[in-house]
Parts: sequence; C-alpha cells; structure tokens
Amino acid sequence: MTEKLEPVFITYAKPPKKKKHYVNNVDLFDALVIHREKVQAAKEAGKELPRIPHYIGEAIMKIATHLAYKPNFSNYTFREEMISDGIENCLLYLNNFDPAKSKNPFAYFTQIIYFAFLRRIQREKRHLYTKYAAIEQANIMGATSENQGGDNKSYDTDIKYGEWSQEQMERFMKDFEESSVAKKAKAAETKEAKLNTQ
Repeated sequence: MTEKLEPVFITYAKPPKKKKHYVNNVDLFDALVIHREKVQAAKEAGKELPRIPHYIGEAIMKIATHLAYKPNFSNYTFREEMISDGIENCLLYLNNFDPAKSKNPFAYFTQIIYFAFLRRIQREKRHLYTKYAAIEQANIMGATSENQGGDNKSYDTDIKYGEWSQEQMERFMKDFEESSVAKKAKAAETKEAKLNTQ
C-alpha cells in the first residue's frame, strides 16, 4: 500500500518595500551645508550673496506642496496662497538653519511651512469675519432704512444667500469672536504670569 502524500505549499516572503521619500533628507542637508559655506564666504568677502541652488528650492516646494495636501489643510480654497507663504518663509529663514544644531532640514522646513499655513488660515478667517460683518451691517441698514419712492424690494432680497448660509455666517462669526476673546484672555494671563515671576 502506497502512502498518500500531502501537497506542500511553499510561500516566499516578499522583501519589505522601501518607502520612497519625495525629499532625500541627507542630500538636502549636504546641499544646505555647501550653500551655507558659500553664503559665509560671500559675507566675509563683502560680495553679493549667492542664489539658492535649484535642488534646495525644489525640495522646499515639494515639502510645502505635500504638506498642503494633508487632511488638515486640504479643504481650504486658498491652498495656493498657503503654499506660497510657506515657500516664502522658508526662503527667509533658509540661512538660519544651523548644521551644528540639527541634521534634519526636512523637519526644519516642515515646521516653518506648517506655521506659515496656520498664519494664512488665521488671516483668511479675519478677512472672512470682516466680510461677514460688513454683510450683516448692510442687512441691518437695509432693513431699517425707509423704502425710496416705489421701491418695494428690501435690501436682503437682493443678496442671494439662503437661510443655510445665513446660519453658517452667524455660526462662523460667533466662533471667531469667542476664539478671539479666549486668545486675548490667554495672552493677558501669560503677561500677568510673566510680571509675577519677575
């Protein structure tokens, strides 16, 4: 009697995929060190500062663009302005990167861009609040002013927005005002705490 052999399945482990980074941190660091040396040499010689190398500019642009597509920044309509602000701030503080303190320029630039994005969002919120306040003021003035000869339409029917956008506008304004009050209170507490420690 012959024995029945069971089939043997051999599984091959796939090698782990290497994560492809869109910016090579080591190459960026090396490029920044070389650029920093050129900048210091130009300052000592009293010459014009050298241009930022194409590789560094491209890396900064990639970091800003990729950060703008993260979920916490992706739904803003002014994303291009955010990216521009981030790139501008990186170029302003490029020469402040100190290789002796950090070997991670990717994190350095990401942090600069992140805070540039937050400042742009706050600026846009203030602008939107001003716009909504102006619309609300115009509606109040339009509702209280008397109709001029034969004008049967009130001002608020001329502005094309529905109840939903009116509610959204009021909610945004309320949230913005509460946030502003909270920030002022926190700033006052911080200032008072500093005065008490001195």
